[in-house]
Amino acid sequence: MLNRHTQKLVALFAAGVIVASCSGSSDSSSSQSVETTAASVEETTTTTTIPIVRAPLTGAQAPDETVIGRPAMVVKIDNHPKARPQWGLNQADIVFEENVEQLTRFAAVFQSQGSDPVGPIRSGRLQDIDLLASLNAPLFVWSGGNAKVTSEIRNSTMIDLSHSAANEAGGFRRESSRVAPHNLVAETSKLWTLAPADAKPPVPQFEYRADGETVPSGSKPSGAVKISMDGVDVMWEWSPENLTFVRSQDDKPHVDMDDVRVNAPNVIVMSVVYGKSGSSPVAKTIGSGEVWVYTAGALIQGSWERTDPLKPYVFKDTKGAVIKLTPGRTWVEVIRAKSAVHIPEGIDTASVPYP
Repeated sequence: MLNRHTQKLVALFAAGVIVASCSGSSDSSSSQSVETTAASVEETTTTTTIPIVRAPLTGAQAPDETVIGRPAMVVKIDNHPKARPQWGLNQADIVFEENVEQLTRFAAVFQSQGSDPVGPIRSGRLQDIDLLASLNAPLFVWSGGNAKVTSEIRNSTMIDLSHSAANEAGGFRRESSRVAPHNLVAETSKLWTLAPADAKPPVPQFEYRADGETVPSGSKPSGAVKISMDGVDVMWEWSPENLTFVRSQDDKPHVDMDDVRVNAPNVIVMSVVYGKSGSSPVAKTIGSGEVWVYTAGALIQGSWERTDPLKPYVFKDTKGAVIKLTPGRTWVEVIRAKSAVHIPEGIDTASVPYP
């Protein structure tokens, strides 16, 4: 039988074992708690997605965020046979092709990217004022014009960067490999430095489909469209390999100075009434009319409308829904009524005459 002193030692030993046991259990629980908390933090950590910055005139990701705030620049580019091939047509966000005197001319709109050089640059027209007014006071790059046109353009919302106004500061020069007047070029990088301090970027001109969004069910698979412009036959064909439309002029591939086929994911064929100012055609782009929109290899038919030249065109399909484009560059063919013919997919384009 244990004496009283021994009993106390046994009791103290037992208590020590219990305390040690409890202490060990506490350390293990604490360790598990820390691990569980760490796992919980790891599981609840989320990745922040940086939103895509899209260029206003293409709806596509901007190549550089610094360009988003700059103004649109319109360059009048020559389409005379002696002016071909041109510089900059595949770099423009939007290109308008307009009838002039027995020929066409391009109003190439730059914003997300530029072209050094760009041209050949030719004169402006009265129709440019309404045609381009929705671009929010764009820089207007042109070779000049007669007294009436010059006065009207300088009194418009466009910023005059003509050859005489911008000159060497805008990179204007005569290209030695061409003959005048089809040899005037400039540099968009220099021209943008001449923008007014309060110049603002353009608002989007079109609506675009979201990723994964398809064209309307009522659209038609497209092979090509042939257009009889003044003095030139134009054809746009869908290229399934490149997922873009490619351009021909007078039944020859239209290439730029880099020997790249002129192309665009979207082609808008807009029928307008042409009036006249002297010998120059004047496209009436305030009002409404028929439109064919070629996008994603399909044709969407509908109408265009515009009541205010300072606001973009509105394109709607035959059901009244706004027509959405493929993000990317767009060409707008400003045609006379009944001067285009649609060629369905699978039809030999050579078998279909120009209208």
